[in-house]
Amino acid sequence: MSGTEQRFDSSMAAWRQWQQAPWGRLRFTLAEANLLRHLDGLGDGPLRILDLAGGDGGDAVRLAARGHRVTVVDLAPGMLAAAGERAGAAGVADRVTRVRARVEELPREIASGGWDVVLCHNVLQYAESPAAAEEMLAAAVAPLREGGVLSVMAVNRHSAPLVAAVRELDPAAALAALDRDRADGRTFGTDMTLYTAEEIASRLEDLGCPGAAHYGIRSVSDYITDDERKYDPAFYADLERLELAVTDRPAYRHTARLFQLIARREPGAGPVRAG
Repeated sequence: MSGTEQRFDSSMAAWRQWQQAPWGRLRFTLAEANLLRHLDGLGDGPLRILDLAGGDGGDAVRLAARGHRVTVVDLAPGMLAAAGERAGAAGVADRVTRVRARVEELPREIASGGWDVVLCHNVLQYAESPAAAEEMLAAAVAPLREGGVLSVMAVNRHSAPLVAAVRELDPAAALAALDRDRADGRTFGTDMTLYTAEEIASRLEDLGCPGAAHYGIRSVSDYITDDERKYDPAFYADLERLELAVTDRPAYRHTARLFQLIARREPGAGPVRAG
């Protein structure tokens, strides 16, 4: 097992705790709600969905519960085992397939295409370099059928100065963050490269997925410093409604903690190549 695989598997407990926290729940609720806006017209039956670096199935199980067939690709065996457990507990094990592979080295039967939807959530920031992130994007677009939907999510570089200033009360760090594209990834204990939605949308256009819809994930929550209050059910319900209301509003999506881009693969775009 490589160092990367070990790092993600050893962080399983922290990852599960994060997912169960209010900010983790918001991330999955908003991502699903935004994606559902774009699934009309893809077909009447269950969709074939490919979840790249899908971890322990947080997105996949939700979509499988809606009747779709989801294949989770991940490099960490512990994450894939947890995805199987989650699918079983939700009663959708027959609709969730797990494959161990690198995003950039997909098995032929997956990379050959025909997928209705491809998810590339929270993986770009962990790529070793911007060039590697571009390779991941190309690998995500390539299996999509014409007219298929791609959803990309990553930490928003525009949010880093606000996090430093508002949550950490450190204006000096916020000033420095304006010109930095690196940050600490606390959950998995590794550095992250931060991108903007504009940068990734431009690359998607080059790959044959123009006009990506831009959503913000946690536009408000991360700037409320009273984390304990977010656990109150009534407060959380109000916060969730607010987040859903502002997810696609320009003034909020640009400074949200995460961005989500959703685009369709253009007919006749031709084969995709990295670089």
